[in-house]
Amino acid sequence: MAYRESLWREWNMLSESGFVLWFTGPPGAGKTTLAEKIKTILSGDGRRVEILDGDEIRKGLSKDLGFSKEDREKHNERVIFVAKLLSRNGVATLVPLISPYREVRIKARNEISNFVEIYVRCPLDVLIKRDPKGLYKKALAGEITNLTGLQAPYEEPLTPEIIIDTNEQTVDESVKTILDYLTSRGLYK
Repeated sequence: MAYRESLWREWNMLSESGFVLWFTGPPGAGKTTLAEKIKTILSGDGRRVEILDGDEIRKGLSKDLGFSKEDREKHNERVIFVAKLLSRNGVATLVPLISPYREVRIKARNEISNFVEIYVRCPLDVLIKRDPKGLYKKALAGEITNLTGLQAPYEEPLTPEIIIDTNEQTVDESVKTILDYLTSRGLYK
C-alpha cells in the first residue's frame, strides 16, 4: 500500500504544470535571494524545483563565455534552452539571471510556456551600498569595466508580470507577491 501511495504522489508531481520564473534585474538587486526562498517554499510543498543561477551556469555550461554582448546573449540562450526543457517536464524552474537585453527576455517568453518575468528593481545607490559580491566597489575602482547597470547597459522590462522593489519590500513581502501571482495563474496551490 505504501508503495502504491508513493507512486501516486510521484505521478501527481509529474502531472503538475511546469513554469519558469525569470528574475531579471541588476547585480545585487535580490534575484537569487528571492529564487532561493521561493525554492524552499515550493519544495516544501512537494514540487520539483530547480534554480538556474547565472553565476552557477557560467561555471559549467557557459565557462567558455565572457561578458561581451554576444557572450551574454549566448549564455542567456543556453539558460533559455535548459529552462524550457525543465519546465515542459513539470519542473518549477527559477532563473535569477541579470539578462540585461530585452530582446533575449522576449525570446525566452516566446519559447517557454508558463513564463513569468519578474523585474527585481532597486536604485543604484542602494545597490552600491549592498554590494554583496563587491562588484560595484571593483567597478568604481576601475577593476571591472563592464558591470551591468553601471558601465554596461541594462534594458528594463517593458511588461513584466511582476515588479519587485527590493528597497521597499521585505523578502517575505516580495515572496508573497510572487506566490499570490502564481496562485492567480493556477500554477501554485
